[in-house]
Parts: sequence; C-alpha cells; structure tokens
Amino acid sequence: MSRYVALMGDRQTGGRESSSPARTARRGAVVGAVAVVLVGAGASADAVSDTPVSEPVVSGAVVNSGHDVIVGITRNVVFPVTVTGSDDSGLSFADVDLKGPHGGFYTTDAFCETATSCTTTFTVNAHPAPGSDDPVDLANANAGTWSVDALVDAVDGDSVFAPGAGSFSLKRAAQLTVNAAPEPVAKGARITVTGKLVRANWDTYRYAGYAGRAVKLQFRPKGSSTYTTVATVNTSSTGTLRTTVKAVKDGYWRWSFPGSTTTGPAKAAGDYVDVRS
Repeated sequence: MSRYVALMGDRQTGGRESSSPARTARRGAVVGAVAVVLVGAGASADAVSDTPVSEPVVSGAVVNSGHDVIVGITRNVVFPVTVTGSDDSGLSFADVDLKGPHGGFYTTDAFCETATSCTTTFTVNAHPAPGSDDPVDLANANAGTWSVDALVDAVDGDSVFAPGAGSFSLKRAAQLTVNAAPEPVAKGARITVTGKLVRANWDTYRYAGYAGRAVKLQFRPKGSSTYTTVATVNTSSTGTLRTTVKAVKDGYWRWSFPGSTTTGPAKAAGDYVDVRS
C-alpha cells in the first residue's frame, strides 16, 4: 500500500525521529546551548542531577473532529488530526502516524500551533492516480479501526512517543436509492418500495451491491419534517431492496442504512407518493 509522504523531510522509523532540516538544526542549537552553559558555569554533575526536569506529556489525539473518515472512489478526503499534551516549555513539533488493518499506513508532521496543541492534516484516497504504477492508497482490507501514534517534541528539546494516542474508524462510502410505485395511488392500496444499497469498492474504484445488510424503510408525511421507521428489510445478494406497504396518506418514502464497522451510513432522498381518496 502506498504511503502519504511526510510534508517535512523523511521519517527514520526505527528511531522515531524526523530528519527535517528545521528540526535537526533546532535540536543541534539546543544541545550546543546546554554544553556552553555547563562548561562556562563549571556546573557539577550533582548540581545538574538535582534540577527537576519536566517531561512532555501527550494527553490524546482527536481525528476528524471525532467523526468517522468516510472515503468514496473519486475524491481525496482531507481531515485533521489534533494531538494535545503539555510541557513546561510548551510543545513544538509532532510526527503523527496512522496505522490500520492489513498494513494501512499514513504519516505526516507539523509544527504545533499552541503550547498544548499540534494539528496536522492527512489526505487519503482510493482512486487511480494518473501516471502512477501504484495508483491506489487504500484497499478494501484497510477499512475498519485505525490507531494514532504520536512523537511530540517540546520547545526545550525533550521528546515523548505516545503509541495509541487515539483511534478512529476509516470507512467505505455507501449510497442508497429508492423508488415507490405506483404513484399516484388510491388510499388503502399497496405500494411497492424498491431500492439498492451499494458501497465503495476501493479495489476496483467502483460502487458495488452490499449484501445481507439490514436497512430501514422510513416514511415522512406531507407537511412534516420527521421520518418514522415502518419496516426493516435485508438487502439481497446484489444489494437490492424490496417490500410492499399500504398507502395511507401523502408523503415521502426512503431507505436508511445506519452503517457498519467498515462502511459509512447512507440515506436515500425521499420519493413522494400522492395518495388519493
């Protein structure tokens, strides 16, 4: 699986370091300053060891403002990851890795915008990249729960590595259609409501039927803004839906899918049926 390239320099994964020029220069300056202070002041080892040292702390990571990341087949999906923490000198820089099922991996880094917060942005996709021999970043097997690892630097040069600082769900986008017929229909007669549930296939760059899923049939009376569930129907082997209901009043019919561990939710646009006495 191809990786999203870090925005600043290359990552050395074994040592959990980023080799961006700005970061390397900053660390060198801090080390050099410490050496000058120690030599110039003639500080003893005992004096240094008695000085309290505050280590940076990572308190957590929030992905996409707490929402699932849902990816289709044609567009890039851009979302933020915010790492929070603290240090007496303030936080300075963060490397962030996203790790998912079956080798899913993205990495990038950013300077912290406040002393306690570092936000970086990720771009993921599952569509062909023109001219690329490895045209896809995501595969179907990558859908599911992902974890967040963070390596955070403080202004004074201290660092902390926080594996599993957060988690989120990366899901395949779903779509639903609906058709209610006949229309118009006599009051008390039965109407047939059909539809189809499909979801993004990150391996083929197409949408395909989602089989064996429970989908709710909902109705909204004319003049109302609220849908009520009338029935629950399972999709066929090709993702199709079909049921019959009695026509009682004018209104809108739709299918609603709540989503699954690997697939986002979907709602069909309401199909209006005119019921005549």
